[in-house]
This record gives sequence, structure tokens and C-alpha cells, in this order.
Amino acid sequence: MNNLRFSTALHILVLLDYFDTDWLSSDLIAGSIGVNPVIVRKEIGTLRDAGLIDCKRGKVGGYRLKKSASSILLSEIYNAVHPKHIGKYNETNPKCPVGMQMNARLEDVFSSVESGITAQLEGHTLRSFRESFS
Repeated sequence: MNNLRFSTALHILVLLDYFDTDWLSSDLIAGSIGVNPVIVRKEIGTLRDAGLIDCKRGKVGGYRLKKSASSILLSEIYNAVHPKHIGKYNETNPKCPVGMQMNARLEDVFSSVESGITAQLEGHTLRSFRESFS
């Protein structure tokens, strides 16, 4: 799990929900997260491609949620920013009884872990997460 990308995306979306009637700039969002606006714009592009964020160009432009926070699952956010395939791990020796199976077994483990994470996040919406803030 790439915690940094997920937490950054979640922070962006919580801000957009919190200030739901405003168009927020990447500079304002970056200031809240404490990162460079370039990082925010990269994640915003990913979230926009996933259909979660709407953008408006120009001087009074910015970003806001494209759909209701109560309809956005945390798993949807996670899947938007997380790579779908972990890939190959090492160039193992295909003649070794361990090496020939290592990458496939690792893929099984990581796939199981990812399924567990996604299942846990399925039960929570962006709105329920934001409402947990005091």
C-alpha cells in the first residue's frame, strides 16, 4: 500500500468536501497538506481521471468534488491512486526449486493483502471519514 499517495488523495478530497461550495486552488490544498502544489496537481489529475474531481480553469477556477462525498468509497480512492499490478520482484533462478516459485507466491501474498485492504475500505465513505474529524 502506498500510504503517501492514498493519504494525499484522501486529504485533497476531504478538503473539497469540507469546502464543498468553493472551488479550491492547488496552492490552498498544498498549504493544508504541507506539500508542493506540483504534488497536489499530480494527484488531482489522477482523481479527475477517476471521476472524483471536477476542475474549472481560469482566475476563479479550482477544484471540487464531482460527486457526493457520501457516494465515494474509500476503496474507490485507494484504487484510483494505487497501482493495479505489483509486478515482478526479482530475477530469480528458474532452476532453483524456491526461485522458480518465489515471484508467483509473493504475488499471491500481496494480492491477498490488497484484497483485504480494499475490503476494509469498502465499508467507509469519504463523508463518514470526514465526519470523524472533530
